[in-house]
Amino acid sequence: MKLFYNIKYFNSVLHTKFIFILTLALSCTVWTGCARNTTPISRTDFYFDTVIQITLYDTDDESVLDGCFSLAEKYENLFSATKDGSDVWNINHGNGKNVTVSEETAALLLTAADYANTTEGVIDPTIRPVSSLWNFGSDSEPHVPEDAAIQEALSHVSYENIRFGTASSDESGGSVCHTVTLTDPEAAVDLGFIAKGYIADKMKEYLLSQGVKSACISLGGNVLAIGEKPDGSPFRIGIQEPFAESGKSLGTVEIRDTSVVTSGIYERCFYENDVLFHHVLDTATGYPVENELAGVTIICPSSVKADALSTACLCLGLEKGRQFLDEEKDVAYLLVTRDGTQYRSVNFP
Repeated sequence: MKLFYNIKYFNSVLHTKFIFILTLALSCTVWTGCARNTTPISRTDFYFDTVIQITLYDTDDESVLDGCFSLAEKYENLFSATKDGSDVWNINHGNGKNVTVSEETAALLLTAADYANTTEGVIDPTIRPVSSLWNFGSDSEPHVPEDAAIQEALSHVSYENIRFGTASSDESGGSVCHTVTLTDPEAAVDLGFIAKGYIADKMKEYLLSQGVKSACISLGGNVLAIGEKPDGSPFRIGIQEPFAESGKSLGTVEIRDTSVVTSGIYERCFYENDVLFHHVLDTATGYPVENELAGVTIICPSSVKADALSTACLCLGLEKGRQFLDEEKDVAYLLVTRDGTQYRSVNFP
C-alpha cells in the first residue's frame, strides 16, 4: 500500500508535514560569554508557510543574514506549489508538456522521486491532486472532501508520471537547460516533504562559505546546527509533546553540527463529527494515514535526508518504520505513539 505524508510547507496540505515543532530551547538565546565577545545576531521571517529563524553566533555581519533570507526567497520562488510562476507551479500547469526549470528544481524533484521509488510510494511528490482537496495550510477551513473527488484525484498520483530531460540551448552545447514533464496532464507535484531539508542544507553551505562556524537554522520543524556554540557547548533543541499545548516539551536533545527534523500529525488537523483528520495522507485511500504514530524525530547530518525519512516513517507506522530506519546509517530516531509511548534508537541522544 502506498502512503504519503505531504509535509511542511508552502501552503501545501501537508512535507510532516503537521509537525512536531522543534523549539530552540537554548540555541537561539543571546549568548554573551564567547571568547570573541560577539553577541549572536538573529532574524525571523515567514517563508515556506512557516516561521523561519537564523541565528549566527560567531559574526556580527548582518549582510550574512541578508544572504540567508535571499536564499529563502529564491527557493520559495522555485519550489512553492502555490506561488504563481514558480518552477513547481509551472510544472503543475504544464498540461503534459516539457517545462524548463532550474537545475536545482530538477535535482530536488529527482531526489524526491528516488525516495518515492525506494520506499515503494510511501512518499510520493505527486500527491498534490489529493492534498489540495483537503485545504490544510490554506486560508479556507479544512474539510473532508467528497469521496468521489478523492478517488478521481488518486488516479493521478504516481511518481512514475514524472519525466526528466536536459537539452543544450545552443549548437555548441555550452548552455544546458533542464526539463520536467508530467505525462499525466492532471498530475501535480508538491515538494513539501523534502524541500525545507534541502533549503536548510543549502543555507549551511552558504554560511560555511562565509566563514560562519557556529549557527542555528530553524525552518519550522527542521533545525540544523552548524558546529557548536562558541563556548564549546552544544545546541539544545526541545521536542514538542504531541497534542499538548504549544511549547510543552518531551525533553531536549543536545546536538553539534547536525540536523533535527520532526514530523507529526497534530499541528495541521481538524475534527469533523468528533473524528480527527490530519494532513498526513495515505495515497492508497486519499484519507489521513491511520497507524500508531503521532510523531517522528530524526537526527541526521543531512537535513534533506532527515526530512524524507521522518515523513516515510510516520506513514509506515511503528514496526515497519523502525525496521526502515534501522537500515539507515548515521540516523538516530525517536518515535512517539498516540498514547505517548516513546521508542528510541540506541544512538538517540
